Amino acid sequence: METAANIEEQKKSNVFINTISIVVPVVVAILLGIPAKFDLGAWTKSLPHVIGTINSLTTLTLILGLVFIKLKKVHLHQSMMTVSFGLGGLFLICYILYHLTNPANKFNGEGFIKTVYFFILFTHILFSLVVLPLVLRAMYYASTKKFAAHKKIVRFAYPIWLYVSITGVMVYLFVYQLFPAK
Repeated sequence: METAANIEEQKKSNVFINTISIVVPVVVAILLGIPAKFDLGAWTKSLPHVIGTINSLTTLTLILGLVFIKLKKVHLHQSMMTVSFGLGGLFLICYILYHLTNPANKFNGEGFIKTVYFFILFTHILFSLVVLPLVLRAMYYASTKKFAAHKKIVRFAYPIWLYVSITGVMVYLFVYQLFPAK
């Protein structure tokens, strides 16, 4: 039975999650739109490779998290999902740093592959906006031991998060490895 304190806690967490889910994309969009880039040194040019690695590791830890929960290894599942969440935060920091200091790299592929790339990029961006509140709620429910609610939201959050992670790797490969700037 829900107590008044539990209901109040749920309301506060919803406000917090909703606020973060709106503020983060708006701040990122504003920062990306800044025309004058900051000079923090040449090391920032290597950030796309770091971001590609982070997305690859996130994909791996998400898959391991699923495997561990299927094997009922709850502690290992929790560890993998916590690492995935931490990698998401590290990704965000690196992504913002890169785009504050460097102009966006352009995709150099042509023809059908360009259509494929832009479809992947568009869905990656769209789902990255959708997944944030879902992941935050899933983490909240898990940390507060509301496992029924956790399982319910994870049915949507997990595949979207995995898709965003995999397509992040694909975008990196398309722009920096398969069709790099000439």
